[in-house]
Amino acid sequence: MIKFSELNLNPKVLKAVEEAGYETPTPIQEGAIPPALEGRDVLGIAQTGTGKTASFTLPMITMLARGRARARMPRSLVLCPTRELAAQVAENFETYAKNVKLTKALLIGGVSFKEQDMLIDKGVDVLIATPGRLLDHFERGKLLLTGVQIMVVDEADRMLDMGFIPDIERIFSLTPFTRQTLFFSATMAPEIERITNTFLSAPARVEVARQASASETIEQAVVKFKASRREREGSEKRAVLRGLIDSEGDKCTNAIIFCNRKTDVDICATSLKKYGYDAAPIHGDLDQSQRTRTLDGFREGNIRFLVASDVAARGLDVPSVSHVFNYDVPGHAEDYVHRIGRTGRAGREGKAMMICVPRDEKNLDAIQKLLQKDIPLIDSPTSADAGSDQETRSDEKRPSRSRNRRSERRTAPDTKAARSEADQPETSENTANAPSVASEPRAPENASQKTREPRKAREPKRSQRDRGAQNDGRNDPKVVGLGDHMPSFIALSFKER
Repeated sequence: MIKFSELNLNPKVLKAVEEAGYETPTPIQEGAIPPALEGRDVLGIAQTGTGKTASFTLPMITMLARGRARARMPRSLVLCPTRELAAQVAENFETYAKNVKLTKALLIGGVSFKEQDMLIDKGVDVLIATPGRLLDHFERGKLLLTGVQIMVVDEADRMLDMGFIPDIERIFSLTPFTRQTLFFSATMAPEIERITNTFLSAPARVEVARQASASETIEQAVVKFKASRREREGSEKRAVLRGLIDSEGDKCTNAIIFCNRKTDVDICATSLKKYGYDAAPIHGDLDQSQRTRTLDGFREGNIRFLVASDVAARGLDVPSVSHVFNYDVPGHAEDYVHRIGRTGRAGREGKAMMICVPRDEKNLDAIQKLLQKDIPLIDSPTSADAGSDQETRSDEKRPSRSRNRRSERRTAPDTKAARSEADQPETSENTANAPSVASEPRAPENASQKTREPRKAREPKRSQRDRGAQNDGRNDPKVVGLGDHMPSFIALSFKER
Protein backbone atom coordinates (compact mmCIF):
# COMPACT_ATOMS: atom_id res chain seq x y z
CA MET A 1 0.00 0.00 0.00
CA ILE A 2 1.52 3.29 -1.11
CA LYS A 3 1.27 6.71 0.53
CA PHE A 4 0.59 10.17 -0.85
CA SER A 5 4.29 10.96 -0.54
CA GLU A 6 4.97 8.40 -3.28
CA LEU A 7 2.66 10.01 -5.87
CA ASN A 8 5.01 12.84 -6.96
CA LEU A 9 2.71 15.56 -5.67
CA ASN A 10 3.88 19.08 -4.90
CA PRO A 11 5.44 19.22 -1.38
CA LYS A 12 3.08 22.05 -0.44
CA VAL A 13 0.13 19.93 -1.56
CA LEU A 14 1.41 16.98 0.46
CA LYS A 15 1.65 19.21 3.52
CA ALA A 16 -2.01 20.26 3.10
CA VAL A 17 -3.06 16.63 2.67
CA GLU A 18 -1.25 15.62 5.87
CA GLU A 19 -2.82 18.54 7.75
CA ALA A 20 -6.22 17.32 6.56
CA GLY A 21 -5.45 13.97 8.22
CA TYR A 22 -4.87 11.77 5.17
CA GLU A 23 -1.84 9.55 4.64
CA THR A 24 -2.96 6.70 2.37
CA PRO A 25 -4.75 7.35 -0.95
CA THR A 26 -7.93 5.50 -1.83
CA PRO A 27 -7.82 3.08 -4.79
CA ILE A 28 -9.28 5.64 -7.21
CA GLN A 29 -6.76 8.24 -6.06
CA GLU A 30 -3.90 5.78 -6.36
CA GLY A 31 -4.94 4.85 -9.89
CA ALA A 32 -5.90 8.29 -11.26
CA ILE A 33 -3.29 10.70 -9.84
CA PRO A 34 -0.16 9.27 -11.60
CA PRO A 35 -1.58 9.40 -15.18
CA ALA A 36 -3.12 12.81 -14.48
CA LEU A 37 0.28 14.14 -13.42
CA GLU A 38 1.69 12.77 -16.68
CA GLY A 39 -0.76 14.91 -18.64
CA ARG A 40 -2.93 12.03 -19.90
CA ASP A 41 -6.69 12.04 -20.20
CA VAL A 42 -8.36 10.03 -17.45
CA LEU A 43 -11.67 8.21 -17.23
CA GLY A 44 -12.25 7.38 -13.56
CA ILE A 45 -15.05 5.10 -12.38
CA ALA A 46 -15.47 4.35 -8.69
CA GLN A 47 -18.10 4.03 -6.00
CA THR A 48 -19.44 7.22 -4.56
CA GLY A 49 -17.69 8.30 -1.39
CA THR A 50 -14.28 6.92 -2.41
CA GLY A 51 -12.50 10.25 -2.86
CA LYS A 52 -12.93 11.02 -6.55
CA THR A 53 -12.78 14.78 -5.93
CA ALA A 54 -9.25 14.58 -4.55
CA SER A 55 -8.32 12.39 -7.53
CA PHE A 56 -8.41 15.45 -9.79
CA THR A 57 -7.91 18.36 -7.38
CA LEU A 58 -4.52 17.16 -6.12
CA PRO A 59 -2.88 16.71 -9.57
CA MET A 60 -4.50 19.95 -10.83
CA ILE A 61 -3.03 21.97 -7.96
CA THR A 62 0.38 20.37 -8.50
CA MET A 63 0.40 21.21 -12.22
CA LEU A 64 -1.04 24.71 -11.79
CA ALA A 65 1.49 25.65 -9.10
CA ARG A 66 3.76 26.63 -11.98
CA GLY A 67 2.50 29.58 -13.98
CA ARG A 68 0.34 32.65 -13.59
CA ALA A 69 -3.31 33.39 -14.33
CA ARG A 70 -4.38 36.04 -16.83
CA ALA A 71 -7.46 38.23 -16.72
CA ARG A 72 -10.65 36.59 -18.04
CA MET A 73 -8.69 33.51 -19.08
CA PRO A 74 -8.84 30.71 -16.48
CA ARG A 75 -6.15 28.06 -16.62
CA SER A 76 -8.37 25.17 -15.59
CA LEU A 77 -12.09 24.41 -15.63
CA VAL A 78 -14.19 22.05 -13.48
CA LEU A 79 -17.79 21.42 -14.57
CA CYS A 80 -20.35 20.13 -12.05
CA PRO A 81 -24.04 19.27 -12.52
CA THR A 82 -25.32 21.01 -9.36
CA ARG A 83 -24.51 24.12 -7.37
CA GLU A 84 -23.97 22.14 -4.18
CA LEU A 85 -21.42 19.85 -5.79
CA ALA A 86 -19.62 22.82 -7.35
CA ALA A 87 -19.43 24.51 -3.95
CA GLN A 88 -18.07 21.31 -2.41
CA VAL A 89 -15.34 21.06 -5.06
CA ALA A 90 -14.43 24.67 -4.32
CA GLU A 91 -14.07 23.79 -0.62
CA ASN A 92 -11.72 20.93 -1.55
CA PHE A 93 -9.54 23.31 -3.52
CA GLU A 94 -9.36 25.67 -0.56
CA THR A 95 -8.30 22.79 1.69
CA TYR A 96 -5.60 21.34 -0.55
CA ALA A 97 -4.32 24.60 -2.10
CA LYS A 98 -3.97 26.65 1.06
CA ASN A 99 -0.16 26.48 0.87
CA VAL A 100 -0.08 27.32 -2.85
CA LYS A 101 -0.88 30.74 -4.27
CA LEU A 102 -3.71 29.81 -6.59
CA THR A 103 -6.87 31.78 -7.22
CA LYS A 104 -10.28 30.31 -7.92
CA ALA A 105 -13.76 31.43 -8.87
CA LEU A 106 -17.07 29.69 -8.33
CA LEU A 107 -19.65 30.37 -11.06
CA ILE A 108 -23.07 29.10 -10.04
CA GLY A 109 -26.61 30.39 -10.29
CA GLY A 110 -28.30 32.30 -7.51
CA VAL A 111 -25.24 34.51 -6.95
CA SER A 112 -24.65 38.03 -8.22
CA PHE A 113 -23.00 38.31 -11.64
CA LYS A 114 -21.12 41.39 -10.48
CA GLU A 115 -19.14 39.59 -7.77
CA GLN A 116 -18.26 36.77 -10.16
CA ASP A 117 -17.22 39.23 -12.88
CA MET A 118 -14.83 40.94 -10.47
CA LEU A 119 -13.08 37.63 -9.73
CA ILE A 120 -12.79 36.75 -13.42
CA ASP A 121 -11.39 40.17 -14.29
CA LYS A 122 -8.57 39.69 -11.78
CA GLY A 123 -7.67 36.36 -13.36
CA VAL A 124 -8.23 32.91 -11.85
CA ASP A 125 -6.28 29.69 -11.99
CA VAL A 126 -9.23 27.41 -11.25
CA LEU A 127 -12.74 28.03 -12.51
CA ILE A 128 -15.46 25.84 -10.97
CA ALA A 129 -18.85 26.21 -12.60
CA THR A 130 -22.17 24.78 -13.61
CA PRO A 131 -22.67 24.73 -17.41
CA GLY A 132 -25.52 27.24 -17.53
CA ARG A 133 -23.84 29.99 -15.55
CA LEU A 134 -20.53 29.44 -17.36
CA LEU A 135 -22.18 30.01 -20.75
CA ASP A 136 -24.00 33.05 -19.39
CA HIS A 137 -20.66 34.69 -18.55
CA PHE A 138 -19.22 33.72 -21.93
CA GLU A 139 -22.16 35.16 -23.86
CA ARG A 140 -21.86 38.41 -21.91
CA GLY A 141 -18.28 38.69 -23.10
CA LYS A 142 -16.80 38.40 -19.61
CA LEU A 143 -14.94 35.12 -20.09
CA LEU A 144 -12.56 33.43 -22.52
CA LEU A 145 -11.82 29.70 -22.45
CA THR A 146 -8.90 29.68 -24.85
CA GLY A 147 -6.42 29.46 -21.98
CA VAL A 148 -7.85 26.30 -20.38
CA GLN A 149 -5.11 23.70 -19.91
CA ILE A 150 -6.99 21.17 -17.73
CA MET A 151 -10.69 20.42 -17.96
CA VAL A 152 -12.58 18.20 -15.51
CA VAL A 153 -16.13 16.90 -15.82
CA ASP A 154 -17.32 15.68 -12.44
CA GLU A 155 -20.25 13.24 -12.32
CA ALA A 156 -19.81 12.78 -16.05
CA ASP A 157 -22.75 10.46 -16.61
CA ARG A 158 -25.19 12.92 -15.07
CA MET A 159 -23.73 15.82 -17.02
CA LEU A 160 -24.19 13.94 -20.27
CA ASP A 161 -27.45 12.18 -19.42
CA MET A 162 -29.61 14.97 -18.00
CA GLY A 163 -29.82 17.39 -20.91
CA PHE A 164 -26.34 18.89 -20.58
CA ILE A 165 -25.00 17.32 -23.78
CA PRO A 166 -25.51 20.44 -26.00
CA ASP A 167 -23.94 22.71 -23.35
CA ILE A 168 -21.03 20.32 -22.79
CA GLU A 169 -20.34 20.07 -26.52
CA ARG A 170 -20.37 23.84 -26.86
CA ILE A 171 -18.06 24.35 -23.89
CA PHE A 172 -15.62 21.77 -25.22
CA SER A 173 -15.62 23.55 -28.58
CA LEU A 174 -14.58 26.78 -26.84
CA THR A 175 -11.54 25.18 -25.16
CA PRO A 176 -8.21 24.38 -26.85
CA PHE A 177 -7.86 21.03 -28.56
CA THR A 178 -4.62 20.43 -26.64
CA ARG A 179 -6.30 20.54 -23.25
CA GLN A 180 -6.09 17.66 -20.77
CA THR A 181 -9.52 16.15 -19.97
CA LEU A 182 -10.54 14.17 -16.90
CA PHE A 183 -13.92 12.44 -16.49
CA PHE A 184 -15.03 11.08 -13.12
CA SER A 185 -18.23 9.36 -12.10
CA ALA A 186 -19.65 6.56 -9.98
CA THR A 187 -21.57 5.08 -12.92
CA MET A 188 -20.77 4.92 -16.61
CA ALA A 189 -23.35 3.17 -18.78
CA PRO A 190 -22.06 1.91 -22.15
CA GLU A 191 -24.07 4.45 -24.15
CA ILE A 192 -22.71 7.29 -22.03
CA GLU A 193 -19.18 5.94 -22.33
CA ARG A 194 -19.45 6.08 -26.11
CA ILE A 195 -20.20 9.79 -25.83
CA THR A 196 -17.17 10.40 -23.61
CA ASN A 197 -14.96 8.84 -26.25
CA THR A 198 -15.61 11.88 -28.42
CA PHE A 199 -14.15 14.14 -25.72
CA LEU A 200 -11.24 12.00 -24.48
CA SER A 201 -8.07 11.09 -26.34
CA ALA A 202 -6.54 7.70 -25.44
CA PRO A 203 -7.65 8.00 -21.82
CA ALA A 204 -6.24 6.06 -18.90
CA ARG A 205 -9.26 4.10 -17.68
CA VAL A 206 -9.22 3.69 -13.91
CA GLU A 207 -12.01 1.44 -12.62
CA VAL A 208 -11.52 0.41 -9.04
CA ALA A 209 -14.95 -1.16 -8.50
CA ARG A 210 -17.64 -2.70 -10.62
CA GLN A 211 -19.78 -0.02 -12.18
CA ALA A 212 -22.88 0.94 -10.23
CA SER A 213 -21.97 -1.13 -7.19
CA ALA A 214 -22.94 -0.01 -3.72
CA SER A 215 -20.60 -0.06 -0.77
CA GLU A 216 -20.66 -3.26 1.29
CA THR A 217 -20.84 -1.17 4.47
CA ILE A 218 -24.37 -0.02 3.58
CA GLU A 219 -27.24 -2.17 4.84
CA GLN A 220 -30.13 -2.01 2.36
CA ALA A 221 -33.84 -2.75 2.77
CA VAL A 222 -37.10 -2.11 0.94
CA VAL A 223 -40.71 -1.91 2.12
CA LYS A 224 -43.45 -2.79 -0.37
CA PHE A 225 -46.45 -0.64 0.41
CA LYS A 226 -49.96 -0.50 -1.06
CA ALA A 227 -52.39 2.21 -0.03
CA SER A 228 -55.89 1.34 1.17
CA ARG A 229 -57.30 3.83 -1.32
CA ARG A 230 -55.67 5.75 -4.14
CA GLU A 231 -56.41 9.19 -2.72
CA ARG A 232 -54.88 8.15 0.62
CA GLU A 233 -51.55 7.01 -0.81
CA GLY A 234 -49.69 10.21 0.07
CA SER A 235 -50.71 10.38 3.72
CA GLU A 236 -50.32 6.65 4.31
CA LYS A 237 -46.93 6.60 2.60
CA ARG A 238 -45.71 9.45 4.80
CA ALA A 239 -46.93 7.45 7.81
CA VAL A 240 -44.81 4.49 6.64
CA LEU A 241 -41.80 6.82 6.40
CA ARG A 242 -42.35 8.01 9.97
CA GLY A 243 -42.69 4.40 11.07
CA LEU A 244 -39.34 3.52 9.46
CA ILE A 245 -37.67 6.45 11.19
CA ASP A 246 -39.18 5.50 14.56
CA SER A 247 -38.20 1.87 14.12
CA GLU A 248 -34.53 2.85 13.88
CA GLY A 249 -34.70 4.78 17.15
CA ASP A 250 -31.45 6.31 18.39
CA LYS A 251 -29.47 4.59 15.63
CA CYS A 252 -30.87 7.18 13.22
CA THR A 253 -28.82 10.19 14.24
CA ASN A 254 -29.52 12.01 10.97
CA ALA A 255 -30.78 11.10 7.52
CA ILE A 256 -31.34 12.27 3.97
CA ILE A 257 -34.82 11.56 2.58
CA PHE A 258 -34.95 11.49 -1.21
CA CYS A 259 -38.08 12.26 -3.25
CA ASN A 260 -38.44 12.17 -7.02
CA ARG A 261 -40.44 15.40 -7.33
CA LYS A 262 -39.82 18.84 -5.88
CA THR A 263 -43.45 19.16 -4.77
CA ASP A 264 -43.15 15.93 -2.78
CA VAL A 265 -40.00 17.30 -1.15
CA ASP A 266 -41.93 20.28 0.22
CA ILE A 267 -44.96 18.21 1.24
CA CYS A 268 -42.85 15.55 2.96
CA ALA A 269 -40.76 18.12 4.85
CA THR A 270 -43.89 19.97 5.99
CA SER A 271 -45.51 16.72 7.14
CA LEU A 272 -42.44 15.68 9.13
CA LYS A 273 -42.28 19.07 10.86
CA LYS A 274 -45.99 18.79 11.64
CA TYR A 275 -45.35 15.54 13.50
CA GLY A 276 -42.40 16.94 15.45
CA TYR A 277 -39.46 15.83 13.30
CA ASP A 278 -36.64 18.31 12.68
CA ALA A 279 -36.70 18.44 8.87
CA ALA A 280 -35.91 20.92 6.10
CA PRO A 281 -36.31 20.73 2.30
CA ILE A 282 -33.70 21.30 -0.39
CA HIS A 283 -34.31 21.28 -4.15
CA GLY A 284 -33.54 23.25 -7.29
CA ASP A 285 -36.44 25.73 -7.02
CA LEU A 286 -35.21 27.21 -3.73
CA ASP A 287 -32.98 30.28 -3.56
CA GLN A 288 -29.30 29.49 -3.47
CA SER A 289 -28.88 31.26 -0.13
CA GLN A 290 -31.60 29.09 1.42
CA ARG A 291 -30.11 25.92 -0.07
CA THR A 292 -26.70 26.83 1.33
CA ARG A 293 -28.10 27.57 4.80
CA THR A 294 -30.06 24.31 4.83
CA LEU A 295 -27.06 22.24 3.76
CA ASP A 296 -24.77 23.95 6.27
CA GLY A 297 -27.33 23.37 9.02
CA PHE A 298 -27.48 19.68 8.16
CA ARG A 299 -23.70 19.35 8.13
CA GLU A 300 -23.40 21.11 11.48
CA GLY A 301 -26.08 18.90 13.06
CA ASN A 302 -28.70 21.62 13.48
CA ILE A 303 -31.05 19.82 11.10
CA ARG A 304 -31.67 16.11 11.59
CA PHE A 305 -33.58 15.23 8.42
CA LEU A 306 -32.72 16.67 5.01
CA VAL A 307 -35.59 16.10 2.57
CA ALA A 308 -34.07 16.42 -0.87
CA SER A 309 -34.48 15.90 -4.57
CA ASP A 310 -31.64 14.42 -6.62
CA VAL A 311 -29.86 17.76 -6.32
CA ALA A 312 -28.34 16.29 -3.14
CA ALA A 313 -27.71 12.83 -4.58
CA ARG A 314 -24.50 13.62 -6.40
CA GLY A 315 -21.17 14.13 -4.77
CA LEU A 316 -22.27 15.80 -1.53
CA ASP A 317 -19.90 14.80 1.22
CA VAL A 318 -21.47 14.73 4.67
CA PRO A 319 -19.40 12.01 6.37
CA SER A 320 -21.67 11.28 9.32
CA VAL A 321 -25.01 10.54 7.60
CA SER A 322 -26.36 7.46 9.37
CA HIS A 323 -29.40 6.73 7.15
CA VAL A 324 -30.80 7.33 3.70
CA PHE A 325 -34.54 6.93 3.12
CA ASN A 326 -35.82 6.68 -0.44
CA TYR A 327 -39.36 7.97 -0.12
CA ASP A 328 -39.69 7.23 -3.86
CA VAL A 329 -37.98 4.58 -5.95
CA PRO A 330 -35.71 6.53 -8.34
CA GLY A 331 -36.65 6.41 -11.99
CA HIS A 332 -33.05 5.72 -13.06
CA ALA A 333 -31.35 2.75 -11.45
CA GLU A 334 -27.99 4.58 -11.33
CA ASP A 335 -29.53 7.29 -9.15
CA TYR A 336 -30.15 4.71 -6.43
CA VAL A 337 -26.41 4.08 -6.17
CA HIS A 338 -25.72 7.79 -5.83
CA ARG A 339 -28.49 8.31 -3.28
CA ILE A 340 -27.48 5.56 -0.88
CA GLY A 341 -23.86 6.60 -1.33
CA ARG A 342 -24.57 9.59 0.94
CA THR A 343 -24.29 7.16 3.86
CA GLY A 344 -21.63 4.61 4.68
CA ARG A 345 -18.88 6.90 3.41
CA ALA A 346 -15.15 6.43 4.03
CA GLY A 347 -15.64 2.93 5.42
CA ARG A 348 -18.37 3.86 7.90
CA GLU A 349 -21.50 1.81 8.34
CA GLY A 350 -24.78 3.10 6.99
CA LYS A 351 -28.34 2.04 6.28
CA ALA A 352 -30.52 2.70 3.25
CA MET A 353 -34.28 2.02 3.31
CA MET A 354 -36.75 2.45 0.46
CA ILE A 355 -40.54 2.56 0.09
CA CYS A 356 -41.90 0.88 -3.04
CA VAL A 357 -45.50 1.25 -4.22
CA PRO A 358 -46.92 -1.16 -6.85
CA ARG A 359 -46.30 1.18 -9.80
CA ASP A 360 -42.59 1.44 -8.87
CA GLU A 361 -41.88 -2.30 -8.85
CA LYS A 362 -40.53 -2.11 -12.41
CA ASN A 363 -37.95 0.47 -11.30
CA LEU A 364 -37.12 -1.68 -8.28
CA ASP A 365 -36.41 -4.64 -10.56
CA ALA A 366 -34.09 -2.43 -12.65
CA ILE A 367 -32.16 -1.41 -9.53
CA GLN A 368 -31.74 -5.01 -8.40
CA LYS A 369 -30.61 -5.97 -11.87
CA LEU A 370 -28.02 -3.18 -11.83
CA LEU A 371 -26.78 -4.20 -8.38
CA GLN A 372 -26.87 -7.87 -9.40
CA LYS A 373 -28.51 -8.78 -6.12
CA ASP A 374 -31.90 -8.58 -4.42
CA ILE A 375 -32.58 -5.88 -1.86
CA PRO A 376 -33.90 -7.50 1.36
CA LEU A 377 -37.64 -7.04 1.86
CA ILE A 378 -38.88 -5.94 5.29
CA ASP A 379 -42.38 -5.54 6.72
CA SER A 380 -44.06 -2.19 6.90
CA PRO A 381 -43.65 -0.78 10.43
CA THR A 382 -46.76 -1.35 12.54
CA SER A 383 -46.43 1.98 14.30
CA ALA A 384 -47.35 3.70 11.04
CA ASP A 385 -50.96 2.47 11.04
CA ALA A 386 -52.25 4.80 13.70
CA GLY A 387 -50.53 7.80 12.22
CA SER A 388 -51.82 6.90 8.79
CA ASP A 389 -55.40 6.69 10.00
CA GLN A 390 -55.10 9.94 11.89
CA GLU A 391 -53.65 11.86 8.97
CA THR A 392 -56.11 10.29 6.54
CA ARG A 393 -59.11 11.16 8.69
CA SER A 394 -57.96 14.74 9.03
CA ASP A 395 -57.52 14.95 5.27
CA GLU A 396 -60.93 13.45 4.57
CA LYS A 397 -62.89 15.68 6.93
CA ARG A 398 -62.51 18.78 4.80
CA PRO A 399 -64.42 17.64 1.70
CA SER A 400 -67.07 15.81 3.75
CA ARG A 401 -67.82 18.96 5.76
CA SER A 402 -68.18 21.01 2.61
CA ARG A 403 -70.59 18.46 1.17
CA ASN A 404 -72.63 18.53 4.39
CA ARG A 405 -72.85 22.31 4.29
CA ARG A 406 -74.07 22.24 0.72
CA SER A 407 -76.68 19.61 1.57
CA GLU A 408 -77.80 21.70 4.55
CA ARG A 409 -78.31 24.71 2.30
CA ARG A 410 -80.38 22.64 -0.07
CA THR A 411 -82.56 21.16 2.68
CA ALA A 412 -82.86 24.29 4.81
CA PRO A 413 -86.02 25.68 3.09
CA ASP A 414 -87.83 22.36 3.52
CA THR A 415 -86.90 22.30 7.19
CA LYS A 416 -88.15 25.83 7.71
CA ALA A 417 -91.36 25.03 5.87
CA ALA A 418 -91.90 22.04 8.11
CA ARG A 419 -91.30 24.18 11.18
CA SER A 420 -93.69 26.83 9.92
CA GLU A 421 -96.36 24.20 9.47
CA ALA A 422 -95.76 22.85 12.94
CA ASP A 423 -95.99 26.33 14.44
CA GLN A 424 -99.36 27.17 12.85
CA PRO A 425 -102.51 27.51 15.03
CA GLU A 426 -104.19 24.21 15.62
CA THR A 427 -106.80 23.78 12.85
CA SER A 428 -106.54 20.09 12.11
CA GLU A 429 -105.41 16.75 13.44
CA ASN A 430 -103.26 14.24 11.61
CA THR A 431 -104.07 10.62 12.17
CA ALA A 432 -102.69 7.44 10.72
CA ASN A 433 -105.66 6.56 8.53
CA ALA A 434 -107.63 9.81 8.22
CA PRO A 435 -107.12 13.02 6.27
CA SER A 436 -106.81 16.42 7.87
CA VAL A 437 -109.97 17.64 9.62
CA ALA A 438 -111.13 21.26 9.81
CA SER A 439 -114.42 23.13 9.78
CA GLU A 440 -115.67 24.27 6.37
CA PRO A 441 -116.10 27.91 7.28
CA ARG A 442 -112.58 28.20 8.72
CA ALA A 443 -110.69 26.34 6.02
CA PRO A 444 -110.69 29.15 3.46
CA GLU A 445 -110.16 31.74 6.18
CA ASN A 446 -107.14 29.93 7.55
CA ALA A 447 -105.82 29.37 4.06
CA SER A 448 -106.13 33.04 3.26
CA GLN A 449 -104.51 34.02 6.51
CA LYS A 450 -101.62 31.71 5.86
CA THR A 451 -101.17 33.07 2.37
CA ARG A 452 -99.42 36.17 3.62
CA GLU A 453 -97.23 34.45 6.19
CA PRO A 454 -95.69 31.65 4.11
CA ARG A 455 -94.60 34.20 1.51
CA LYS A 456 -92.14 35.34 4.15
CA ALA A 457 -91.16 31.72 4.81
CA ARG A 458 -89.56 31.26 1.34
CA GLU A 459 -90.98 28.37 -0.65
CA PRO A 460 -94.78 28.76 -0.91
CA LYS A 461 -94.81 27.84 -4.60
CA ARG A 462 -92.85 24.69 -4.03
CA SER A 463 -95.24 23.61 -1.25
CA GLN A 464 -98.21 24.28 -3.53
CA ARG A 465 -96.82 22.16 -6.36
CA ASP A 466 -95.86 19.32 -4.06
CA ARG A 467 -99.22 19.23 -2.38
CA GLY A 468 -101.10 19.55 -5.66
CA ALA A 469 -99.23 16.52 -6.99
CA GLN A 470 -99.51 14.43 -3.88
CA ASN A 471 -103.05 15.30 -2.70
CA ASP A 472 -104.88 12.20 -3.86
CA GLY A 473 -107.06 11.96 -0.77
CA ARG A 474 -104.84 9.64 1.21
CA ASN A 475 -103.34 11.03 4.39
CA ASP A 476 -103.30 14.56 2.98
CA PRO A 477 -101.16 16.99 4.95
CA LYS A 478 -102.60 20.23 6.17
CA VAL A 479 -103.19 22.64 3.27
CA VAL A 480 -101.22 25.86 3.57
CA GLY A 481 -100.67 28.85 1.30
CA LEU A 482 -103.36 28.43 -1.42
CA GLY A 483 -104.45 32.07 -1.49
CA ASP A 484 -108.10 33.19 -1.74
CA HIS A 485 -108.97 30.50 -4.26
CA MET A 486 -109.23 26.92 -3.06
CA PRO A 487 -110.01 24.12 -5.53
CA SER A 488 -113.26 22.33 -4.81
CA PHE A 489 -111.66 18.88 -4.56
CA ILE A 490 -109.61 20.04 -1.59
CA ALA A 491 -112.75 21.16 0.27
CA LEU A 492 -114.17 17.66 -0.17
CA SER A 493 -111.41 16.25 2.01
CA PHE A 494 -112.45 18.35 4.99
CA LYS A 495 -114.95 16.94 7.49
CA GLU A 496 -116.96 18.70 10.13
CA ARG A 497 -116.17 18.00 13.70
